[in-house]
Amino acid sequence: MESQNTATTLNRHKQLGLSDGQVIDMYRYMLLSRKYDERSLLLQRAGKINFHVSGIGQEAAQVGAAFALDREQDYFLPYYRDYAFVLSVGMTTRELMLSVFAKAEDPNSGGRQMPGHFGSKRLRIVTGSSPVTTQVPHAVGFALAAKMQRKKFVSFVTFGEGSSNQGDFHEACNFAGVNKLPVIIMCENNQYAISIPAHKQLGGKISDRALGYGFPGVRVDGNDPLEVYRVVKEARERAIAGEGPTLIEAMMYRLSPHSTSDNDLAYRTKEEVDEAWSKDGVAVFRSYLTELGLWSDEQERDMIAECNLELKEAIEYADNAPFPKPEDTLLHVYGESASKEGQN
Repeated sequence: MESQNTATTLNRHKQLGLSDGQVIDMYRYMLLSRKYDERSLLLQRAGKINFHVSGIGQEAAQVGAAFALDREQDYFLPYYRDYAFVLSVGMTTRELMLSVFAKAEDPNSGGRQMPGHFGSKRLRIVTGSSPVTTQVPHAVGFALAAKMQRKKFVSFVTFGEGSSNQGDFHEACNFAGVNKLPVIIMCENNQYAISIPAHKQLGGKISDRALGYGFPGVRVDGNDPLEVYRVVKEARERAIAGEGPTLIEAMMYRLSPHSTSDNDLAYRTKEEVDEAWSKDGVAVFRSYLTELGLWSDEQERDMIAECNLELKEAIEYADNAPFPKPEDTLLHVYGESASKEGQN
């Protein structure tokens, strides 16, 4: 009986209603995103792509959230580090590589935007813009549409703690709280806004701010995909039931520099980063699966090989794909009627 109780305690995903296959899928997306990040960094250093913003260290929270949402109904407004999230909701590595190579087939922006500015009508991923935090009021707008049209979907938006002091964030939260809108607002608190540590920009917890807007705020371990899954699932159930928004603060650490143009050791120590690596969500979740007998070294090798092959094919395709044509510069910038009037 004691061993059965221990197994039940360890089997946290079963308590949450997740199958063994689902948590293995969760790990695959975390690993695929990590390999995508690593390969993109190498491509930038080799001069194949111009710029990359890394999401290393933030995969666990992104995958946990994605699996708690309805990928057939909900609308998603991710921010620029959310590779693991967009992969989990259906974007492919080929589509991501078309974006970083700035090719015409890029479904995000047709090769016109910076990498990490995701957009897919097929997947209900709403295109983001370069100014940070503007996606939060946009998410609230989608939630308002859900309420007005009496539709059962939520909007889910992410942002970094560095942008939580922007007016867009406060105004969006206030409007969402006043109108009890079905929106989930998740801060990926990775401890650094470019070079400024969180303790120099935040007075208290971001999640505590929700009290001022009249809805719940929750702080969660962002290195634990199952805990993030639980919190986001509960937030979605509240939203669908008409109980309004939830503000989630997922605590994590940006394990890589802010971007490929950043030297992170100019503002933090190697010892600090090494300590954070010991809590890496990808490694911790792999240990969880291994302890339950769901994962082995052989499976790990096979999956890494599978991810590398998928990325190799995606890179080859994107590298050989055509760039946007100069005459298509204004394509999709103006509405169809406006374009026709301009030609007359």
